Amino acid sequence: MKTVKAIFEDIKIEHTLFALPFAVMSAFIAANGWPGWRLLALVAIAMFFVRSAAMAFNRFVDEPFDRGNPRTNKRALPDGRAQKVHYLAFITACGVGFIITCGYINILALQLSPVALFIVFFYSYTKRFTHLSHFFLGLALALAPVGAWVAVREEISVVSLLLGVAVIFWLAGLDTIYSCQDYAFDKESGLQSIPQRYGVKKALKLASYFHVVMVALLVAAGFTGGLSYLYGAGVVFTAGLLWYEHSLVRPDDLSRLNMAFFNVNGLISVGLALFTALDTSIL
Repeated sequence: MKTVKAIFEDIKIEHTLFALPFAVMSAFIAANGWPGWRLLALVAIAMFFVRSAAMAFNRFVDEPFDRGNPRTNKRALPDGRAQKVHYLAFITACGVGFIITCGYINILALQLSPVALFIVFFYSYTKRFTHLSHFFLGLALALAPVGAWVAVREEISVVSLLLGVAVIFWLAGLDTIYSCQDYAFDKESGLQSIPQRYGVKKALKLASYFHVVMVALLVAAGFTGGLSYLYGAGVVFTAGLLWYEHSLVRPDDLSRLNMAFFNVNGLISVGLALFTALDTSIL
């Protein structure tokens, strides 16, 4: 049990909060209101399994880098609180759990489940060959709104794709900001990122551009999905929090970076989902 606890702490299971609300908002839009407890529960369980598998896989393949990074050398594998065999068993169990859960949702979800696992696992290798790895992380989380739409309607729609691309740019922006703290280590170890490629100052500016694109895509999704003023208020709420997030970090002062990353983005995802649920349920 101590090993399982160490793995759950290591993969920060509470950060499922970032992606789950986007799945919820997509499900509400697809269902034109309340999608039902059973479906929401299945979507949440699938999200739990796929994110847990992805994060554990990331820790597994990044262990040599984590061991040398002062920010990450206390993770479970470098610190000896878990072994690689434990992670392999955990990844396998979560992967199988995800596929089985998708089978309970519908046939299309089951058919797409191996593709989803490939995408979330592939992200862990991208920092080795491209500075655009942040977009691959965004792609992994973009599966949340697309997958939820598949769960409700057993199809992929323009609205779900717009929401998915919005998530890609949201994650690309926030992960670019977060990666600024690893600028020196990435330079030394040969890992690639936008801060490592362009420097912290330009990286923060690019992150702000990514978030402008995200807001524009949310607006487009609202028009395409026939949403109303409550959803629009959610987009304004999101834009305001993104502006606040960028005000917290400067090239010469990253001391408030964790607050920007965790607190603000948690509010963004939950707040936007709440406004969307109210829009589709009330109007």
